[in-house]
Amino acid sequence: MNPEKDFAPLTPNIVRALNDKLYEKRKVAALEIEKLVREFVAQNNTVQIKHVIQTLSQEFALSQHPHSRKGGLIGLAACSIALGKDSGLYLKELIEPVLTCFNDADSRLRYYACEALYNIVKVARGAVLPHFNVLFDGLSKLAADPDPNVKSGSELLDRLLKDIVTESNKFDLVGFIPLLRERIYSNNQYARQFIISWILVLESVPDINLLDYLPEILDGLFQILGDNGKEIRKMCEVVLGEFLKEIKKNPSSVKFAEMANILVIHCQTTDDLIQLTAMCWMREFIQLAGRVMLPYSSGILTAVLPCLAYDDRKKSIKEVANVCNQSLMKLVTTEDDEPDEPKPVVQRQAKPNPDDSQAKQERTASGGPDGSCDSGFSSSISVFTPASTETAPVTLHLDGIVQVLNCHLSDMAIGMMARIAVLKWLYHLYIKTPRKMFRHTDSLFPILLQTLSDESDEVILKDLEVLAEIASSPAGQTDDPGPLDGPDLRAGHPELQVPTPGRASLLHIPGTKGLECSPSTPTMNSYFYKFMINLLKRFSSEQKLLETRGAFIIRQLCLLLNAENIFHSMADILLREEDLKFASTMVHTLNTILLTSTELFQLRNQLKDLKTLESQNLFCCLYRSWCHNPVTTVSLCFLTQNYQHAYDLIQKFGDLEVTVDFLTEVDKLVQLIECPIFTYLRLQLLDVRNNPYLIKALYGLLMLLPQSSAFQLLSHRLQCVPNPELLQTEDSLKAAPKSQRTNAPSIDYAELLQHFEKVQNKHLEVRHQRSGRGDHLDRRIVL
Repeated sequence: MNPEKDFAPLTPNIVRALNDKLYEKRKVAALEIEKLVREFVAQNNTVQIKHVIQTLSQEFALSQHPHSRKGGLIGLAACSIALGKDSGLYLKELIEPVLTCFNDADSRLRYYACEALYNIVKVARGAVLPHFNVLFDGLSKLAADPDPNVKSGSELLDRLLKDIVTESNKFDLVGFIPLLRERIYSNNQYARQFIISWILVLESVPDINLLDYLPEILDGLFQILGDNGKEIRKMCEVVLGEFLKEIKKNPSSVKFAEMANILVIHCQTTDDLIQLTAMCWMREFIQLAGRVMLPYSSGILTAVLPCLAYDDRKKSIKEVANVCNQSLMKLVTTEDDEPDEPKPVVQRQAKPNPDDSQAKQERTASGGPDGSCDSGFSSSISVFTPASTETAPVTLHLDGIVQVLNCHLSDMAIGMMARIAVLKWLYHLYIKTPRKMFRHTDSLFPILLQTLSDESDEVILKDLEVLAEIASSPAGQTDDPGPLDGPDLRAGHPELQVPTPGRASLLHIPGTKGLECSPSTPTMNSYFYKFMINLLKRFSSEQKLLETRGAFIIRQLCLLLNAENIFHSMADILLREEDLKFASTMVHTLNTILLTSTELFQLRNQLKDLKTLESQNLFCCLYRSWCHNPVTTVSLCFLTQNYQHAYDLIQKFGDLEVTVDFLTEVDKLVQLIECPIFTYLRLQLLDVRNNPYLIKALYGLLMLLPQSSAFQLLSHRLQCVPNPELLQTEDSLKAAPKSQRTNAPSIDYAELLQHFEKVQNKHLEVRHQRSGRGDHLDRRIVL
């Protein structure tokens, strides 16, 4: 510093003492400055006051010499003390040089700067609030200072400033929020602690409504919640807890939509505390905001669904996520569908509702294209642009939701519970918004079929419920539902086609629409046959699926849909199946289900007597496909009490190629005859006179069997058949003779038998072609 320079009104002694390296001498100089400034205040000499402050600032506090800077700081503090309540007129000039020294490399100088600013603020009190942002900015830096003395001094200043803010009602929150939003992303734990402490203080002040600006800082709060320091995490938990309490008290003033995406992002974090907290917030948001959250459904589902598969280590997160999922699902109602277009009413199949008790009568339809919601997430908060505001009606757009559900269902890595939740969502959407959902059926159908191969029975059950709803919903009644096949499941194999209208059976019933429906049941929608075709394709391409789950799947479908429709349609499709081995296997599976499953009790009763044209038509339809398997054809005749025709069929077995598999099936049929299903058949053996063809057919089976346990079983049964002469009584001799049980007169059995022979000839040719033998023509059945 130039000793010759004039620092008036500061005397040379004051200047010399301010530059001294000893604190005591600088303190004496400060007392002299205080006395000098008091005199100027008494004289109202503002010019000299400004000159003193400027000199201390420019020549000392901002000097290159460290001792001069220390002298300038204590001198500025002395000026503030002397000015008293008038210091507010000069705060900008007093504060700025002190804050500059906060960045000094010398820790002692930073400490003196902190001390000087403390004195300035203590005197000015509420007058410093217009300068709060610069003070807060400087303090946030000192909070992370490595020197403990500096940190201690900053804490004193921090407490003083908090007291001033708490006492005042003139705090500029609007001007402070941008700075808070910037500083809240600091990674320094001390700076974070400083930020959290200030948010707690501001939240506690009644006149400051920080809730209005929560969207600005919520993301930063969740990031601080992931700090490594236990104390900081605890402080942040307290802050978030206070905000959530405030939200519950005043939900009408909360900007839910602006914070929804923030929660979506943090619900997907790997930190358990952050994820649990964000999920709890999401639960409250859905329950408090209601339909305002619907535009963010795809993002919420992306965050929530994986949590449903968590194990007991994350049980709390899983439970909260489940509540979120259920609450969000309840927001989707029938009103979210679009108005129905006038069209002919299609009668709906009556079927049980396995998972949902909502009434299906209030169905509406959809119209224009959906708006889409992006289901991807990044670090950016603005993941979605909501299609509505809090004051406008909320429109549910399914594009994003369906995309998320489809993606999660395709991901084999997600757990069973998550997959079940996805399927429940799809079922719920088809129930509540069928018109909108049927626009997405083409994209969903392949993955729904693929899900039938899932390892979990629960997943398969839910999957079948969705597929059944698609196949039976009136909203799916269209002229052309479009291709639902997805990728070809049977490469190199001709694709199964929906049967064209033609002769559905040997019965000519007026009004029957070919193979489009079964005459005895209401029409299913346009997707039903598509479903049946693709299900059979799935069984054909995955033999293991048919063996392990085929019966289970078909039985459940018979509960969910109409059993007659299922058997009728599958029989129609198998009639045109070119893979004869698969056709035979599939027919055997269907026949076993028909004969043994409790779910098919009503259908068996319908077929037992063939009293109606509808039952006869169904018999003919099944028969023509059952011909792919000779033994199942006989069992169908036994079920329908066509004993004469069964006998005629068994007579043809002598011309068939008898294999081990054939004899095994005959063995199984004998076992079935001993089951409760055929109790009526066994009782009819008592009426020998009226059931001769039944006894002949059973003896025919006995003659086919080698000497085995099945042979012994059937032989013992036939030995129990009584002598008809022994059963005659005087009354029975007087009574008119009963007509023998014969075939139904309205069915052309000759043509059925001819069809059986044709199918078996085709099977024989295929077997011989595969084995390379050339003598198969000699073994053909003579027509």
